[in-house]
Amino acid sequence: MIKFETIKQHSHSSARLGRLVTPRGEIQTPTFMPVGTQATVKALSPEELEQCGAEIILGNTYHLYLRPGHDIVESLGGLHRFMNWNKPILTDSGGFQVFSLNSLAKVTEEGVTFKSHIDGSTHFFSPERATEVQEALGADIAMTLDEPTPYPSDPSKTETSLKLSTHWAARCKAAHRMESQALFGIVQGGMYKNLRKQSTEEIAALDFPGYAIGGLSVGEEIELMYDIAAYTAELLPKDKPRYLMGVGKPEDLTQCSAMGIDMFDCVMPSRNARNGSLFTSHGKVNIRNLQYKADNSPLDPDCNCYTCKNYSRAYLRHLFIADEIFAMRLNTLHNVAFYQNWMKRVRQAIDEDLPFADLGLD
Repeated sequence: MIKFETIKQHSHSSARLGRLVTPRGEIQTPTFMPVGTQATVKALSPEELEQCGAEIILGNTYHLYLRPGHDIVESLGGLHRFMNWNKPILTDSGGFQVFSLNSLAKVTEEGVTFKSHIDGSTHFFSPERATEVQEALGADIAMTLDEPTPYPSDPSKTETSLKLSTHWAARCKAAHRMESQALFGIVQGGMYKNLRKQSTEEIAALDFPGYAIGGLSVGEEIELMYDIAAYTAELLPKDKPRYLMGVGKPEDLTQCSAMGIDMFDCVMPSRNARNGSLFTSHGKVNIRNLQYKADNSPLDPDCNCYTCKNYSRAYLRHLFIADEIFAMRLNTLHNVAFYQNWMKRVRQAIDEDLPFADLGLD
C-alpha cells in the first residue's frame, strides 16, 4: 500500500510539500508524471527518465490491454520488469481512451463495450475487468473505471454519468485484491459545482487511499478549469494525495499546486517535443523556425539537461528539419527534464515558503 504525509504547508497558498511512499520508492510531491502510454515514454530510456528526475510514470491500461495484452505483461513479470522501470507506476483505468477513441462505445450499468482502434475487434470493460487488468500489469497505483464527462454536457447527463462513475468505483473497490497496489477513486461532475460536491462526497465515502479529479482540461476555458479544480480540491480529504488528471502546461502546474493538488500527468512535454515545440525558462521555442539555423547558443541557458549542456539550437533545428530520430530524443529529453525541474522549483518554493513568483514560476 501507500502512505502519504504532508511535510510543510505553504503560507502563500494552499500548496503543500508532501511525501508519497510506495513499495517501490518515495515520491516527492507536488509531482509530475511523464506519460508512458505503451510501456515507454516515447523516445526515452528508463535510465534517461531517471536522469531527468522522474520518480513515477504513468502507463495506459487501454493500450496495454490491447497490445501486447495484460496477460502477456503479467507472464513476463509485470509492467516494471517488462519495461525495465524500477520506480513507481500509475496506470489509468483505460476509461478515457475507451470513450475518446470510440465514438460508438456502448455504455450500460454493467460496463462499456468498445472496438479496438487497432483492428476493430470488440471488447468489454467492466469495473471488475479494468481492475483485473491493472492488477495483472502490477501498477503501484491503479484507477477506478469511470465515465469521463464530455464538455459541454448538460446537468442531467452529467449527473447520470456521475452516478454511474460512483457505482463503478464501488465495484472496482470490491473487486480489488492486490494489497501492494493502491486504488484511487475519481471525482467527476463536469463544470457544475453542486455535482462536483456530490461526486466528491460519494467517492470520499468509499474511503480510497487517494483521489483524482477527472473531467477537466477537456476543452473548457482555462479560468473555468482553474475554478472547478480549486473548488474540488478543497473538498477532498486533507490526509490523502490529490491527483489532477491530464493537466497540463507548466503554469497550470503552478496554479494547481497552489490549490493543494499533489500529482499531475500530461502528454504535453513529450508530444510537444516531437512537434519541435520546446519549453524553456524564457518561453516556448519553436525549433523549426529559421531564426535558429545558425544559433550556436544552448536551447535553454538555465537548463542543465543533457540536451542543453551538449547541443546548440542550430543543431537541434538541423536534426528536426532533417527528420532525424535523434531530434525526437533530444527534444523529449529536454522537455521532460524541464517539467521535472519546474516541479522541483515548485517544491523548493513551498519548502522555503516563498511566493511562486519569486522563483519565476508564475
